[in-house]
Amino acid sequence: MSWIKIISFNEAQGKLKRLYSKVTGPNNNVDNIMLIHGLRPHTMVGHMSLYKNVLHNSNNTLPKWYLETLGVYVSILNKCDYCIEHHFLGLKKLLKDDEKSDSIRKQLELNSYESILEHKYIEGLKYAEKLTLEPNKLIEEHIGKLRKKGLTDGEILEINQVVSYFNYANRTVLGLGVSTKGDVLGLSPNSSEDDNWNHQ
Repeated sequence: MSWIKIISFNEAQGKLKRLYSKVTGPNNNVDNIMLIHGLRPHTMVGHMSLYKNVLHNSNNTLPKWYLETLGVYVSILNKCDYCIEHHFLGLKKLLKDDEKSDSIRKQLELNSYESILEHKYIEGLKYAEKLTLEPNKLIEEHIGKLRKKGLTDGEILEINQVVSYFNYANRTVLGLGVSTKGDVLGLSPNSSEDDNWNHQ
């Protein structure tokens, strides 16, 4: 499931076993994107902390389904199938509307989402595309456009961090050949508490 050695949950010992136990899902499943950190557990701590606080923190004000939508879009732009499949299922669980979820995914894949979301969310996706594909071309005016659509500076920061996280996650997956083989797709943290990393 990857191009480098991984250490399974059953093989793990000590600190690594304790870290894996914090992120397990059903039947002690650990997502492959976390297993990839087994040889350097401290990088897993950083990854999980960033992921949890960027996507699953109670202080965020943007809807979690929209944050997942941003993640799916960034992953589509980067052609990261692993993150597309995981986070699209997360999006479906949050929306509880398969038809709407499927429509969002289709429009994101076509890069033609202007008819399916509110104006401020559309502007956030445009920013996500620029930050992913042409970050050096971003200027202050792009932030101004987000503000004009009704996003607060705190929400702009949320968008920036989600997009930045997914670019990191996509490159982790694509750069090390992480696949979905053996994974349980669509799991995410049970709660928004900072220290609760458990997946459901």
